[in-house]
Amino acid sequence: MTPVNLNKARKAKARAEAERQAAANRAAFGRSKAQKARDAEAEARRRALLDGAKLERG
Repeated sequence: MTPVNLNKARKAKARAEAERQAAANRAAFGRSKAQKARDAEAEARRRALLDGAKLERG
């Protein structure tokens, strides 16, 4: 059995975690202005639809 360098294992795990976080950030924030505007418009339409369907309580 070969010995394991725990420093290397720890750093490799940290690099993998950083890459996972970077991929999530690219998906969340790496959008063009047009894509952000389209998403905001869709969210506004969704909210308006939900607000219009609310029941009034007397």
